[in-house]
Amino acid sequence: MTVRQLQDEIIKLKKQTDTCILAHSYMSEEICEIADFTGDSYALAVKAKATTNKNVIMCGVRFMAEMVKMLNPEKKVILSNPAAGCPMAEQMDKEMILQIKEKYPDYAVVAYVNTTAQLKTIADVCVTSSSAVKICRAIPQKNILFIPDINLGTYVKERVPEKNFKLLSGGCPTHAKINEKEVLAAKSAHPNALFLVHPECRPEVVKHADYVGSTTGIMDFAAKSDAKEFIIGTENAIIQHLQFAHPEKRFYALSKDLVCNNMKATTLSDVYHCLTGDGGEVIDMEESVRLSAVKCIEEMIKYGG
Repeated sequence: MTVRQLQDEIIKLKKQTDTCILAHSYMSEEICEIADFTGDSYALAVKAKATTNKNVIMCGVRFMAEMVKMLNPEKKVILSNPAAGCPMAEQMDKEMILQIKEKYPDYAVVAYVNTTAQLKTIADVCVTSSSAVKICRAIPQKNILFIPDINLGTYVKERVPEKNFKLLSGGCPTHAKINEKEVLAAKSAHPNALFLVHPECRPEVVKHADYVGSTTGIMDFAAKSDAKEFIIGTENAIIQHLQFAHPEKRFYALSKDLVCNNMKATTLSDVYHCLTGDGGEVIDMEESVRLSAVKCIEEMIKYGG
């Protein structure tokens, strides 16, 4: 079966099974093409809430599927590949943060969306990469324990100097392994290109950026910019999507190593097997956990996230 034939079969099956397919922007182009919605993790969870479909397949990683379930408890949520986790989301557990919280009892726990449902149960508010600065500035607490990403936390801390931040040594291993040497090499190779970077990268990388933002922000900036060349400082799948959408522009990888193996775990075949009932993993969540975890997302919405 060709890719196109498999895509056509998936499109037919999703209609027959009343299924909505969500694909994170880091998925391959062939998966994004058969998705009902593509985008960042939180945006996808919200999109799922707006649909009437009984079933939802998340083409992404586990914490994303958990968030869809948190916001859509009445729907059957399936993680397309059970092996697709997120190293950043899994770096810290509830017990670890509770112990730190005992030492800093007056600190509000601000959790990046890239955290497990269990961690979200003890967070005061959740943030996305695009809303973190705004929300940390807006919440009433002056002291903030920001988890888990030290790089995003540093980015926010520098822009919200009126607050006190406690940061932990966590983060995205894919973004964090990129160094300044690679930035300078890319800029030297492509001197006319604008450098667009995700704030999960190290400060030494971010400081060279022409634009810093979320995955969606990077894609929107590149689409609207009059510039014709761009160095992309996030997962390399974004380069492929941008090349398809804007063939008149040139997009270059900051590094060939900016690849998330967990995101790459999901294949078109995985999606097909989810729809035939012999693949994926149904995400179950105790209602007490869901209700505790969803509170920090409701707070995020309250503060404009």
